[in-house]
Amino acid sequence: MVAELRDVARRAAAKAMINFLLLVSRQGKTRLTKWYESYAAKEKARIVREITATVLARAPKMCNFVEWRNKKIIYKRYASLFFIVCVDAEDNELITLEMIHLYVEVLDRYFGNVCELDIIFNFHKAYYILDEIFVGGELCESSKKEVLSVCAQMDELMEEREEAMRIKEKEQYERRIQE
Repeated sequence: MVAELRDVARRAAAKAMINFLLLVSRQGKTRLTKWYESYAAKEKARIVREITATVLARAPKMCNFVEWRNKKIIYKRYASLFFIVCVDAEDNELITLEMIHLYVEVLDRYFGNVCELDIIFNFHKAYYILDEIFVGGELCESSKKEVLSVCAQMDELMEEREEAMRIKEKEQYERRIQE
């Protein structure tokens, strides 16, 4: 019975399609955006303003689901950040909340108690983690361990590259001095 319920949840998650994801501070500053549907730049700006105003105006005890333009906005506040996701109207809200929570848990483990400043100063890593979990707006990897393993490998590659760049710069500097 439990295995059957997991299979149903897994199939429902596989069908869930994220249209876009926003990370917004309590002050209304956009910290991260990821678009899985094509919108013009002006439309994106208008959507961000509209959804940010809608979510920030809601009381903390209100439901985390909002119907919007034949779609659903599902959001969750973690510390000073709102994680906002737009999905199709027929998608399951609770599974979408679980997908948001998965992303937050991976961020939390990667950064060690993630905060808004981690997202601001390491936005490229936040995007990389997001891209490891979601591909084309669909949940691709649900294993936190696997995502963190890939991120650790990426960090090692970046450190090796930086070390190689330092060695190359040092060699170039020494050549200039000898000339």
